[in-house]
Amino acid sequence: MSLFERLDALEARLRRAEDHLEILNLLNAYGPLVDSGASAAAAELWAPGGGYAFSGGVGDGTRIPAGPALVDVYESAWHQELIRTGSAHLTATPVVTVAGDDATAVGYSFVIRREEDRWFVLRAAANRWTLRRTEDGWRVAERTNSVLDGSTDSHDLLRRVLDPDPPAHG
Repeated sequence: MSLFERLDALEARLRRAEDHLEILNLLNAYGPLVDSGASAAAAELWAPGGGYAFSGGVGDGTRIPAGPALVDVYESAWHQELIRTGSAHLTATPVVTVAGDDATAVGYSFVIRREEDRWFVLRAAANRWTLRRTEDGWRVAERTNSVLDGSTDSHDLLRRVLDPDPPAHG
């Protein structure tokens, strides 16, 4: 292998590592943003045209489009009461697969809620995030969140770690 081939390979490896780190940072910014009431900033993690579907709790699996509709969810009375009480939206370290300008992340999320002097897991869910590289860096294209209730849906979502290829966007 020539020096130039080695440098090209090293540059490609570095790019993948940087992409992976940027995606992890993006996903891990979600919790602090929604728990601090920074609703607009949380919604800006999504790419234009993206969306979020979640089940369990107040979600019925309906896809919420990115932008103002997501802000409305974060500003809803239910969510505002959750953050006033004390909450932590945690994104567990997912399995991330990057393919050019598209990526997937599959893993768990948890919502912790304070009740008097203790905290408990309010919700545990399986998640599949699809992401795309934009002019502003990596952004969420779609997030599917399925409450871990023993259902086939949540198990199928977790099995996506076996088939991580992100869909190419057009």
